Amino acid sequence: MAERESLQDQADEAVWIAAYDPGWPIRFEEERSLLQQAIGRFVTGGIHHVGSTAVPGLDAKPVIDILAGVADLQAARPCIDILAPLNYGYAPYRPEEMLWFCKPHPSRRTHHLHIVPAQSARYRDELRFRDYLRTHPAASADYARLKRRLAAQFRSDREAYTDAKTRFVQDVLREAG
Repeated sequence: MAERESLQDQADEAVWIAAYDPGWPIRFEEERSLLQQAIGRFVTGGIHHVGSTAVPGLDAKPVIDILAGVADLQAARPCIDILAPLNYGYAPYRPEEMLWFCKPHPSRRTHHLHIVPAQSARYRDELRFRDYLRTHPAASADYARLKRRLAAQFRSDREAYTDAKTRFVQDVLREAG
């Protein structure tokens, strides 16, 4: 476990934004199937494609974000060891909200997995944000422009990049009701 928890301290891949790739949903479905087999017994709220790669036409960091809803985090802790053979490395990022995983490594990311209580605000907000962007092309375009600007500004600081998007995300969630 100590090795996986040290992921947070390892070198992060630079932040960069790619043009939308129609293969992203296919990559998600392939991964969803693997995750369902591995941790399906813990999942109570489904396994969902979230984040920008889940919004058709939206430029994004080319990392597939996955949300898995569980009853509670403590009961889902066995997933940390179950997911290791699938190259999901656990990092204690926002541990009060989720179990967060990076695949295969922070220096070269292909997937992020957020295991989140299905009854939590975070779970609902990730789905609402995705759904709003899917149905509001102007907001999606605004988000793409913001992400490109922030990726250039915070290329070597993922945390600052994420934090700088907070106001936009909050505004969208308010609008989404």
